[in-house]
Amino acid sequence: MQALNSDKVVGLPVNTQRRAIKEVVDQSGTDINRCLHCQSCGGGCPVSDAMTYRPNGIIRLFQLGFIQEALESSDIWFCIGCNTCSMACPQAIDIASMMDAVREMAIQAGVKIAEPDIFNFHKEVIHSIERHGRTHKLEIMMRYKIRTRDLFSDMDLGVKMLAKRKLDLRPSKVNDRRGIDAIFAKHGIR
Repeated sequence: MQALNSDKVVGLPVNTQRRAIKEVVDQSGTDINRCLHCQSCGGGCPVSDAMTYRPNGIIRLFQLGFIQEALESSDIWFCIGCNTCSMACPQAIDIASMMDAVREMAIQAGVKIAEPDIFNFHKEVIHSIERHGRTHKLEIMMRYKIRTRDLFSDMDLGVKMLAKRKLDLRPSKVNDRRGIDAIFAKHGIR
């Protein structure tokens, strides 16, 4: 950590820090500067025990100028987007959306992804939506397993899910294919 001086607030120069916070605010649509650091967000978070910083800690890293640390953190990939944190926040900060924005920033910045398996799973979900207009769980898991070369570690669970008809063999598709294509084109995913 760097010491305080007139043009820096702990991590990066103030103008760089402000640009990074503005980017998070612009991408997520929520003002992370309102955070009181009351830690209500982490109280109900189902994955906070696995996190180093917890949800408000990622916000704090941005506020202190430790942008690189936030982008390289495993915490942003552990977030499952359940919105429990957002619901608990007394300042109505959409923390799940903020985590999405920070993940996107990490990808755009080309930083080393802290949790590549989670990132690969995210990519398979997006590819499934792109192909079918919705998720096809069996295909997602098969592609993910092939990508990670971990084919048999939980095969018994997959067989149980198939037996209970929790996994469809064939994907269902949306009728409005053009609408899905327009969404992907609008966001530059194609």
